[in-house]
Amino acid sequence: MDPEVIRAIAAAGSDVPMVLVTITRTWGSSPRKAGSQMLVFADGRTMGTIGGGCGEAEVRIRALQALARKQMEVYRLDMTTGTTAEEEGMVCGGVMEILLEPL
Repeated sequence: MDPEVIRAIAAAGSDVPMVLVTITRTWGSSPRKAGSQMLVFADGRTMGTIGGGCGEAEVRIRALQALARKQMEVYRLDMTTGTTAEEEGMVCGGVMEILLEPL
């Protein structure tokens, strides 16, 4: 685990709702690799990064939805979809499999 993420979880305590976001696999070019982590708090704040930009914003929304459902989710962020990726500023062109774990 990312030491910053561990410290943030410990500092927040068990009564602070948050989602641990972890990249579990990548294919092709991606901004961060497997093992990279980020926390998404219920108020929308984040700590850490899984790559930034539109892709990270999309994952943040999915994390908040997983938190509301209180269910773990595996999400696949595809940054290879031609014009959509280009229009949204996704220049990496890879795929990331991401585990969303409400804590």
